[in-house]
Amino acid sequence: MGRDKPRGFRRLVMAFVYSWQGLCSAWREESAFRQELALSLLTVPAALYFGRNGLERAALIAPVFLILIVELLNSSIEAIVDRVGMDPHPLAGIAKDMGSAAVMLSFLLLGGVWLLILMDR
Repeated sequence: MGRDKPRGFRRLVMAFVYSWQGLCSAWREESAFRQELALSLLTVPAALYFGRNGLERAALIAPVFLILIVELLNSSIEAIVDRVGMDPHPLAGIAKDMGSAAVMLSFLLLGGVWLLILMDR
């Protein structure tokens, strides 16, 4: 179809390279991502300590990674909106607000999971 896309092992390698570049960009450009990564450096060891078994540890850790994932997606939305234009537009505001709301909900999930598991002691 005209485009020569990598296949097989080379595709996997290139996917890893692009993913690494994305993480580096998020670290360099997004203070929220850096803050959430710092939070993960505290919460993941705490989850390993407070979790009584593998399932609890996984349940405590998973929302931490979800926050990082949602922040990456939110930052992507913001970058695309800014690329399209810096002029105020209601749809641009809605897109950015929804991305921010997704991050907030992932934080609420983190708090809820931790509260439910730790209250069960």
